[in-house]
Order: sequence, then structure tokens, then C-alpha cells
Amino acid sequence: MGIQTNGINGDSSSLKFLIYGRTGWIGGLLGRLCEERHIQYAYGSGRLENRSQLIADIKSINPTHVFNAAGVTGRPNVDWCESHKVETIRANVAGTLTLADVCREQGLILVNYATGCIFEYDDLHPLGSGVGFKEEDKPNFVGSFYSKTKAMVEELLKNYENVCTLRVRMPISSDLMNPRNFITKIIRYEKVVDIPNSMTILDELLPISIEMAKRNLTGIWNFTNPGVVSHNEILEMYRDYIDPHFTWKNFTLEEQAKVIIAPRSNNELDTTKLKNEFPELLPIKESLVKYVFKPNQSTSKA
Repeated sequence: MGIQTNGINGDSSSLKFLIYGRTGWIGGLLGRLCEERHIQYAYGSGRLENRSQLIADIKSINPTHVFNAAGVTGRPNVDWCESHKVETIRANVAGTLTLADVCREQGLILVNYATGCIFEYDDLHPLGSGVGFKEEDKPNFVGSFYSKTKAMVEELLKNYENVCTLRVRMPISSDLMNPRNFITKIIRYEKVVDIPNSMTILDELLPISIEMAKRNLTGIWNFTNPGVVSHNEILEMYRDYIDPHFTWKNFTLEEQAKVIIAPRSNNELDTTKLKNEFPELLPIKESLVKYVFKPNQSTSKA
């Protein structure tokens, strides 16, 4: 079925977003951004795996685009998915596919916040090489059930020409109180590994996802800032900008494996495609300083 663009040319007044994930971190931030930009939006009330409820949402709201920020990541972390596999499949696979299919049937683009935690450094993409995984690369990380379901659904969504898949990684925002924030997580850990990774600065990239909807972009996108940053580099910035007395300890991947259930993905994603579309996109370390640490500096240091 052809995708309707409803005459959209970037004018916010002609936009109306239907967002799934009201109670989630990204879903909440997305609603706030819509309010700031005077974009009409509504949160979906239907369950993703319930087709009739999704159709009812679309009929009552009549959106120009649909955003999916719902799904299961596990609380407090992805280890939860290892013991709740059916619930994970229901939300991350059945739910996402149902929403994509309903949107296609209704002629709507679906912007789907997915994950880049489906890759692991390998011989062709060695740690420290600067060679990142591209959008067309086949996922190679199967260490966690969460990542398995995400890789599975991404592969299936390639068949839907109406879906824009955004590979988010280790999301960070300027809200250092939010427990989902990667920085908030690692400053509370007793020990951290120190591995360079691609990461997503939400303060910069969520507005870009709205612009992607305006442009009716589809396909797979590595949705991270260019370059990589290590855990220690982030913690050094936290110490320098926020808390001069902050200290931390490192441990190895082998030591980490003893305290987690499922292995974690570590990788670099190639952001050439996103950077070409949005040349203003900042490298990860610059974005961290501009959007996260400087805004928090004045309120944190005495």
C-alpha cells in the first residue's frame, strides 16, 4: 500500500503524531518536544499486540505519523528479559510487527525507536579501529535475549517500506536524575567496564527524529552521535563538570560477567548516513559537553 504524506512539507501545523510509550522515558520526552514545537500529538491507548485497538487509535486520532517508543527493555535492566521471554516476545516482536502492519495498511509512516545493541566488535570491526557497523550489516550479537528479539524484528521490518528504524544505543540525556539515563546508571555502579561505544544523546537526536518524520524518511538508521566514548571518559567529564569528588573503580569484562546474567553489547556504529542527512550532528564528546554536562554544571557545582 502506498504511504500517504498528507501534503506535509515540514510545516508543524500540518503534523499530528500518534505516540506509543506514554509511560516510557523516550515517549515522555517526545511528548514534551511536541509541546515545545506546537506539534499536535496524542498517546495511543491500545496495546501494541492488539490490532483492533491500534486501528481504533488511528481512526480516532487521525495522525500524520506514528512513533513507537514502547516495548520491553527490562527493569532494572535487560537481564529481566532472560526470565520473561514470552513477555519480551509479545512486546518487542509481536507488538512492533503488528503496529508496523497496521500503519502500512493505513498508509502511515512508523518511526520506530529500535536498538543498536545487536552488534559486537569483531575482526572486521575491531575495537579502536574506527570502523563502525553500517545500516546494512547483519547483526552479530546474540548474547542477550533482548538483543535477539530486537535483531529478529529489525530483519522482519525491512520488508515494510513504511518503517523508519532508529538504532538507539546507550541513551543519555541532560536529566541526570532519570534512572534510565546511561550516565545515571554508571555513576551508581560499584564498578564499571571501560569500553568505547557509540551512544545516543537524546537532547540532540530526539528533535532530529521529529525532523526525520517531517521528511518522511524510512529504512534503517544508525541513530547515534558520530564517534565513540568510553565509560571512563564519561565519568571523567562527570567529575570535571559536576562532582569534583566523584571516584569510580573499573573491572574487566570477565569480572562483569560474574555479576550480570546476560552479556552486554559493545560496538561502534557508522553514522555516515545520518550525518549526510543532518550535517549539523555533533560528535559524541562534543554533544555530551554541550547538551549534558554544561547545562548541569552551574546547578551542580558549589
